[in-house]
Amino acid sequence: MRILRGIAATALALYLLSCSQAADPNTLVMIIESSPTNLDPRVGLDAQSEHLNVQPGLAERWEAPDPLTYVFHLRRGVTFHDGRALTSRDVKWTFDSLLEGKIRSTKSAAYRFVDHVEAPDDFTVIFRLKEPFATLLWNLSEGAIGIVPYGSLDEITRQPVGSGPFKFVSAEQDKEVILERNDHYWGAKAQLARVRFTVVPDTTTRALELRKGSADVAINALTSDMVLALEREPRLQVERARGTVLSYMAFNLRDPVLSDVRVRQAIAYAIDRRPLIEYIWRGFAQPASSVLPPQSWAYDADVAIYPHDPEKARQILDAAGYRPLNGIRFHLTMKTSTEESTRLLAAVLQQQLREVGIALDIRTFEFATFFADVTSGAFQFYSLRWIGGNEDPDIFEYAFHSAKFPPRGANRGFYSNPHIDVLIDQARRETDQNVRKRLYAEVQAVLAQDVPYVNLWYFDNVLVHSKRVRGITLNPSGNYNFLKTVEIRSQ
Repeated sequence: MRILRGIAATALALYLLSCSQAADPNTLVMIIESSPTNLDPRVGLDAQSEHLNVQPGLAERWEAPDPLTYVFHLRRGVTFHDGRALTSRDVKWTFDSLLEGKIRSTKSAAYRFVDHVEAPDDFTVIFRLKEPFATLLWNLSEGAIGIVPYGSLDEITRQPVGSGPFKFVSAEQDKEVILERNDHYWGAKAQLARVRFTVVPDTTTRALELRKGSADVAINALTSDMVLALEREPRLQVERARGTVLSYMAFNLRDPVLSDVRVRQAIAYAIDRRPLIEYIWRGFAQPASSVLPPQSWAYDADVAIYPHDPEKARQILDAAGYRPLNGIRFHLTMKTSTEESTRLLAAVLQQQLREVGIALDIRTFEFATFFADVTSGAFQFYSLRWIGGNEDPDIFEYAFHSAKFPPRGANRGFYSNPHIDVLIDQARRETDQNVRKRLYAEVQAVLAQDVPYVNLWYFDNVLVHSKRVRGITLNPSGNYNFLKTVEIRSQ
């Protein structure tokens, strides 16, 4: 992560292209599934982040003279794409517009412990906190926020202005966004003159566009079978690296059956990840034991794990009083979206749970309806993914603290453990990262015993590109930062 680097999400999160045009030696063509929800980096939600630890960027350095104060020293000579100098006044405005409600955004909650922001001179920004808030740095990083010019309001959505290596040219909803190199960027200049993106919602069409050479790049946008097929194409190349996106199952702990931790533990033992990873994902995933990915500084692998053991699952359920009647102990309902891989996952889980006497009923809904039920707690259990949000241990508060039941957070299963609340609160206020790491290790150990989630796997990042593109380097987040250094090979 880079602190306050004003490569607003308008520079690295807006990538869409047109697949219908012939190869241009000066333009990289990249496929993405849908248009960005909002071009204002204070509003749009994305998972863009380069590393799993905070590093200097737009701010050359920072210090915390006390637990309630963070002082950032900005890089000099940085300009916005329209030529205006980027100063502390712009940084202060960006956050004041959120704190004071000038811009309506769900991101405002991330800065709830910020009392106010000061700009004593052009290159110094001071954040004054209401209480210690160690995750502030993460929430000031590029993946979470982008700096906008002083005075920017809703108009930035239509004509975004950032300070990153690419600048906005044009956008057409559900069709394309075009960016071009910012030759006045303060850092290393991009090799690409232009990046052109188109929205291609259909997975098969994405593969066909790559195969016929109408597009250059697609990342995490194809099925595993399609990737294996495209790998045989002479004009294409596949890059693969371990990723951080987590697939998980979550239980509703207000349900009379699932409120019993023994039932949740038995379900965890009943699930066999191996065939799921092998046959659904073709090996493009790694088993998960924590919400955090192994690349996170706070990850701890020394927790209880649940290897596939249906006999142990049956013993636990027998001991809990859930003995089978005509082979069935009880029924559960899993809600899913219409997305193919999710439906396949549910079908396999149905078979695996039947083996231990649990009858799984599957209810499939269009995604908006499915997600509305999830966020309102209208489910017994479901499966979703954490994309980017699980790269920092702040996820534990958002997803498991008892103060974060919907709509205040993502504790959608209504998990409540006072000990977890205390640990999370302590870790949020603690500035010593070694102490925080020990606290988060205990959080992970308790969650592994309580099983509010079954952590399934981390997806690999899989990028398919034409061989005219070189210099691609994937990072764990699977974002688009490789566009800053990638080149187009002369034909």
